[in-house]
Amino acid sequence: MNEPFHPLTLALIIGSYFLLLITIAYFTGRKIDNKKFFLAGKKSPWWLVSIGMIGSSLSGVTFMSIPGVVGGDGRNASFSYMQMVLGYLAGYLIIVYVLLPIYYRFNLTSIYSYLGNKQGETAQKTGSAFFILSRLIQSAFRLFLVAIVIQSFITGPLGLPFWATVGITIILIYVYTFKGGINTIIWTDPLQTIGMISAVVLTIIAIASQMELSIGGLFAKVYASDYAQIFFWDGGWQDPNNFFKQFLSGALITIVMTGLDQDMMQKNLSCKNLKDAQKNMISYSFVFIPVNLLFLSLGAMMYIYCSEFGIPIPERTDQLYPTLALNYFPVSIGVVFVLGLTAAAYSSADSALTALTTSFCVDFLGFNTEAEDTPKVKSWRRGIHIGFSIALGVIIVVFEQVNNEAVITQLFDAAAYTYGPLLGLFAFSMLTKRQARQRYILIVCILAPVLSYIIDKNSANWLAGFQFGFTIIALNGILTFLGLVLISHRKQLNR
Repeated sequence: MNEPFHPLTLALIIGSYFLLLITIAYFTGRKIDNKKFFLAGKKSPWWLVSIGMIGSSLSGVTFMSIPGVVGGDGRNASFSYMQMVLGYLAGYLIIVYVLLPIYYRFNLTSIYSYLGNKQGETAQKTGSAFFILSRLIQSAFRLFLVAIVIQSFITGPLGLPFWATVGITIILIYVYTFKGGINTIIWTDPLQTIGMISAVVLTIIAIASQMELSIGGLFAKVYASDYAQIFFWDGGWQDPNNFFKQFLSGALITIVMTGLDQDMMQKNLSCKNLKDAQKNMISYSFVFIPVNLLFLSLGAMMYIYCSEFGIPIPERTDQLYPTLALNYFPVSIGVVFVLGLTAAAYSSADSALTALTTSFCVDFLGFNTEAEDTPKVKSWRRGIHIGFSIALGVIIVVFEQVNNEAVITQLFDAAAYTYGPLLGLFAFSMLTKRQARQRYILIVCILAPVLSYIIDKNSANWLAGFQFGFTIIALNGILTFLGLVLISHRKQLNR
């Protein structure tokens, strides 16, 4: 075991990284109006957006949890997560050829304005509210990971409580996003993507060196092990790793957590035109497959490494990577791990704050992004940004008190219930010519997740052992869709 890092050393590493981000924010945040804050003036290079989206999609969840679950039991064990990644690819194609053309045709800033165009103000605000709830929960889960590591290795030894660690984390994000918004995020996200992937590659090189193997030999050892099984065909629908269940879950998760998510789509809408946005998504989706395979391979390598050297596996599998990087690997790997984890967590959280601010400003306050950026408008925008920053910090602290299972499972479980109504709302608006009665829309969107939860918790008894897993999104969306049909009439909005 190596000598532990001195907390001040780690603090200096993270501080230097944020100094770089703040410097970028200074240059990209000058002369920013609403149009640049929300959509970067629609001048973002598609290839730059594509690189940045990789980091935003992976986040700290992939960086820590995905390698950890490789050697665990239950959902996503071994390389079964790749079945879901293949489903992601199918979902991305739907986004490219169905959703993006719609968003560009309506010239949207907030994608939930589409619901307003089709179903009225109540539908728009309901969709935006479910996004805000979903994104706050997801971002809290993701930042929780990095906050735990910072608390364990930096602020805790320095005597700071967890809530102070969270507060510092949120303040740092706010400092480099409050002024430039998406115009800054477009430039900082690629940097964070590169930092994250570089950390993984350098860690693999270090493992190969310590095990006295070539890189090729290490990968060969992984794929000859029991960890490398990708496809699970024989377990039936009761098996949480069943291929068809995982593939369908991946497609649905991508459609709702990317295609119906203001955060991810806002970056696409900042591209110059639809063609550029589609090039961005297509290139990003195909790169996403080998990147995830790289993370899973790292997970298998770490379990093999522990077996070779008799290192005990942490009780929580998402602590495997930080435990090895900061205690057993060379000091240089500890440094790149800290940078990689910081990049992973902040690449999703920074854009989330911008997207939350955008959604609330446009969908609830009716901001006109083409209008002049008056001092009053700027004051409102910054106040809302501060409000969401505080809310995010409070949720992280609460989550720390109740967390009792792998973070990635909680992330997707929560998203399944909060994104289901969005799936139903968009499907109803796109596939029917009916008009939902305004006063019942919110009721339907609340009842659908409640019914889905009840059915999911009793499905093993009611459906001969079947468990929904991530496919609960489909049930949730279907119940929302059917509920909207029941409260609708044939009259179409004249918009």
